Amino acid sequence: MATTPEGRSAFFYGTLMAPQVLHRVCHGSTAPDNPIYATHNLKTYPAILPAHRRHRVRHADYPAIIPHADSSVRGTVVTGLTDSDIWRLDIFEGSEYERGKVKCKLLKEVGDEKGEGNVEGEEVEAETYLWIAGESRLEASEWDFGEFQREKMRFWVGAGGEGEYADVDEAVAEAKQDGTGGRGANGFISSALAQEHKKDEVVRNAV
Repeated sequence: MATTPEGRSAFFYGTLMAPQVLHRVCHGSTAPDNPIYATHNLKTYPAILPAHRRHRVRHADYPAIIPHADSSVRGTVVTGLTDSDIWRLDIFEGSEYERGKVKCKLLKEVGDEKGEGNVEGEEVEAETYLWIAGESRLEASEWDFGEFQREKMRFWVGAGGEGEYADVDEAVAEAKQDGTGGRGANGFISSALAQEHKKDEVVRNAV
């Protein structure tokens, strides 16, 4: 599935499971007049990644996965990614992660948070981002996507979920610590992404 006519596929298990974050990284915004967003072909499927474990990263809002024979990680497989999308995702993930190929199981039925009731289906190949910054930076506890959505999403995309993300700076200042690791709307990683989106705009306008 990683090289089908539908584009490239990736398994996401953390903040990128949130469509608001994924589209901000790949497209800049979900505005109807954004030509990148308007032509995207992304499709999302619930999935399980066997033989890996997800951990909280110390002092961060985002998780990491590392190989572990007796565990599995629930996330999403996204198809239709372009080479440009992957390039932007590489920038977003930064030096703490390394992109590699894995085999996931799509879910025919999704169970509870503990995996009870999951019905596995087709095995597919996808790319994902594996943690390479050292296990000493990981907590033993599991990362919670629901908690991220309730308590941390605004740090990443603002209360509105798109547009100018006007409250992000204020939220980060209140927390006195940037749990996004520079990935918030006005962080240094996001600034690099914004510059690339502007370059794309210049190229499109010149054609």
